[in-house]
Amino acid sequence: MLPTPRSDIKPNTADFEVVPLVKPTGFREYDARWWFGVPGHEKDPELNLLGVQALGQGMGTVFHEKWVAPKVVVGHDFRHYSQSIKYALMTGLAQAGCQVLDIGLALSPMTYFAQFALDAACCAMVTASHNENGWCGVKMGYDKPLTFGPDEMGRLKEIVLGNTPVMRSGGTISRVDNMRDAYLKSVTKGVEIKRPLKVVAACGNGTAGAFAPDALRAMGVEVIELDCDLDFTFPKYNANPEDAKMLHAMADAVKEHGADVALGFDGDGDRCGVVDNTGEEIFADKIGLMLARDLSKEYPGAKFVVDVKSTGLYKTDPVLKENGSEVDYFKTGHSYIKRRTTELEALAGFEKSGHFFFRPPIGLGYDDGLVAAAAVLQMLDRNPDKSLSDLHAELGTAFTSMTMSPHCDDELKYDVVEKAVAEYEGLKGTEILGRKVVDVNTVNGARVTLDDGSWVLVRASSNKPELVVVVESMQSKDDMKDLFHKEVKPRLAKFDAVGDYNQEV
Repeated sequence: MLPTPRSDIKPNTADFEVVPLVKPTGFREYDARWWFGVPGHEKDPELNLLGVQALGQGMGTVFHEKWVAPKVVVGHDFRHYSQSIKYALMTGLAQAGCQVLDIGLALSPMTYFAQFALDAACCAMVTASHNENGWCGVKMGYDKPLTFGPDEMGRLKEIVLGNTPVMRSGGTISRVDNMRDAYLKSVTKGVEIKRPLKVVAACGNGTAGAFAPDALRAMGVEVIELDCDLDFTFPKYNANPEDAKMLHAMADAVKEHGADVALGFDGDGDRCGVVDNTGEEIFADKIGLMLARDLSKEYPGAKFVVDVKSTGLYKTDPVLKENGSEVDYFKTGHSYIKRRTTELEALAGFEKSGHFFFRPPIGLGYDDGLVAAAAVLQMLDRNPDKSLSDLHAELGTAFTSMTMSPHCDDELKYDVVEKAVAEYEGLKGTEILGRKVVDVNTVNGARVTLDDGSWVLVRASSNKPELVVVVESMQSKDDMKDLFHKEVKPRLAKFDAVGDYNQEV
């Protein structure tokens, strides 16, 4: 058994080579993220390879405790250290008695797909998703199509930091070839776009560049590649379709090439961002509403799940009402929305960050950027006389901010949010910028709704040392800016732990 993990080990010391380094804050609400480090960076690593091995031992122990066959699909994204991390993780899993199936370079949804294709109960995807170069992480699950939630993550943390994994004999590691081809065949099966469409495939130099262009071409559209070469330094911007730089690059490409749509994918391919034919960036919650309207005609009475960052237009949409559809607002986070969509037997779930969850007969229940892309293209194919901007214009009017993220240390962010929630709950019945506070939804931070339908949201990020802020006005873009600059920002500025924002409206 490895020595007990510590969080105070410095690089370039003997301990770094013989003792697991695991910082406790790396165990997030539903996956794991640590700063692994890049050469020359002033920040010390939060995890070493022995720590990853300890993580694998702990994960294997959790799988056994869940009384599932410990058959684990493992994949990795394209970062210079991801493969090494994967090997250390697989070693730990095998030491805990797991049958490990290595599918090689993968997208997160490819790893989830492989659980079904290989009849494996468990998965572990080595990825830091859209985080900057230097971050690492693992997305994991034991009950397909679901991934770990807070209970499982809490138990994993307890085992790893307490050094109480159970070692078992019989663990194996084997390689599975050709899973990429099987996955691409699956996501493109039955997708035959008849309408001539020119599509920008934007991958931000992330792992999706090895998958998305081929998948889109197989669906029958003309593809213009944008930053599809794999480059783990992310030379232009992070592979994040919620990031302004990536969205602006997609918009420029649409205008340059006269494309019908740009589809952007994050670093591990489980998210999809959309820019329409005019170059307008459409947030994923609005794309979700467009898809829900279209699908509700095909599947009357369908249920949909959206996260608390999503537009309030779902509540008042006339098409959804006419087709008998129900909409449920739930916690932000791919694990939460995935679980909620399954629990409610909803047709689909949508998250403002670009996670789309389609259950049968459309998908298998997990978040997949390529399945989402197919859904957008099929929606356009079913509406041959309308452009994406036309479909967007049919929605009600709402002015929604981008997701803004002020820095707040992991050790402090939940306390800050708890205090902010208490403040907002105390404002019920009072006014914000001349409108009465009619509801404070605290399922995930505080979503504060005003009497005209406008709202503000403050919550803690689930995977980075940040808060999350979103505002939406039903009046105007200027009012949306006022909700941020005159309400949320000054309220959060009272807390010393809240730092600079990644972007502002």
